[in-house]
Amino acid sequence: MTKEELLVRIKDIEWEDFEVKEAQNKLPDNVWETVSAFSNTSGGWIVFGLKQNGKRFEVQGVNDGEKIESDFHNTLRSGQKFNTRILAESRKYMIDDKLVLAFHIPSSSMKPIYVTNPINTFIRTGSGDRRASEGEIAAMQRDQAFGFKSEQKVAGTTLDDIDSVSLDTFRRHINNFNPEFPYTQLQNDEFCEKVGVTKDGVLTYAGLLLLGKRDSVQRYISNFWIDYIEIPGTSFRDADVRYTYRMPEQANIWESYQIILQRLRIYCDAPYVARSDGRGIQDETQLYALREGLTNLCTHCDYFSPMHPVIRVFSDRIEMQNPGKFMFPLSELRKQIHSMPRNPSLSKLFRFARLSENAGYGIDKMLMWEQKRGKVDFTDDIVSSTIIFHFGNDAAATTQTTTQTTTQTTTQKSTQEKGISTQESTQKSTRKKVVEYLSINPSLTRNDLADLIGVTPDAIKKHLSSLQRKGILRRAGSTKGGHWEVVKNEEKK
Repeated sequence: MTKEELLVRIKDIEWEDFEVKEAQNKLPDNVWETVSAFSNTSGGWIVFGLKQNGKRFEVQGVNDGEKIESDFHNTLRSGQKFNTRILAESRKYMIDDKLVLAFHIPSSSMKPIYVTNPINTFIRTGSGDRRASEGEIAAMQRDQAFGFKSEQKVAGTTLDDIDSVSLDTFRRHINNFNPEFPYTQLQNDEFCEKVGVTKDGVLTYAGLLLLGKRDSVQRYISNFWIDYIEIPGTSFRDADVRYTYRMPEQANIWESYQIILQRLRIYCDAPYVARSDGRGIQDETQLYALREGLTNLCTHCDYFSPMHPVIRVFSDRIEMQNPGKFMFPLSELRKQIHSMPRNPSLSKLFRFARLSENAGYGIDKMLMWEQKRGKVDFTDDIVSSTIIFHFGNDAAATTQTTTQTTTQTTTQKSTQEKGISTQESTQKSTRKKVVEYLSINPSLTRNDLADLIGVTPDAIKKHLSSLQRKGILRRAGSTKGGHWEVVKNEEKK
């Protein structure tokens, strides 16, 4: 934080990551609550030497900056005031010839951070500190097992606790959509061992949650339930009836997933895209976006929370709410690739079935909804996270369709005037579509592009090679785990 940024901030009174303290001669007693709150949320700056008077701030400065700085760092690092040592970044500023100290408290990976006793655990809400509830503290404690719980064995379980129908349909799905998967010919016990459903013949939590029998799942994870509700209004209050459909409780994640995905299909537009042979294929981009949201809900859920995941379909939006906060800053969500699944074993099983994106690209696929239908919002707090798919972009979708139609008509007319062959025009149109789709989702496979455009995977392979030679596309990463980068738009001819 520069001096200029500090001066801008002290003109505002609404901060989630900024707190001022007087500290003219000593450290204020309530500063430790703020350290706990910042550590347990997204981090923030504590500034010593400012006094707040209503909406205005007076620069008082600190009289003994070296002592204040030393006392603050020593307390954070001693391990006596807090349950773990905290390393803070410090800055010094001279404002109106007065010394101001600023310390950045990072978000801790060892939450909850508390003062002396767990009851003194604080979180940041708005511009203030609030004592965390028991549920919020428990959620932070569960996150300490983040990434490991789904891989652990469930003592007392065997392959007999697997629902045979669920396992059969799961395996058939892999055979149909991932025929190159190396374990398709194995017997059930070998297959489950290879993919992580079992370890040494004992079910993992991932295997139990995904494919377990109802009684077995309830015995070990008593609160398991994915709640799917369709509400005929923008809220429960303005709906004529409370709901028009509510999914019955299912035995496991796999059975829930199958039903929910079919229900979500109702709320997706799937227009036909013309093929070169005159036939059409459905553009299911909207469904793919919702499918990735549903997969995210299933694989990132905190299944040991008192809460349970809920999908609410309103007349103007679809809300997917999950127990467990996002494990990365929301401010970085649209800017960076993130691969931090709460339940990596579940994520792996969904990838085997070709029902989720390569690690880190699921968010990109969800954001394809914005290209077709409406805005996507991401929110979270200590105990939950929510993804909202809005139905607010019909006009934009219509405009896009009209623009595409006009462009196609213009292209056809130009083709006739210039005497370009139909085959060459079709190939150019296909390459253009390849670039457009990859600019929206760089991790689309040849099969994905073939389905969307309506040509064969071999044809897509040739177009990709051509676009690479022309410097329009560039492959980043490995053949299987990498993605495409659009370097420039295809040149006009």
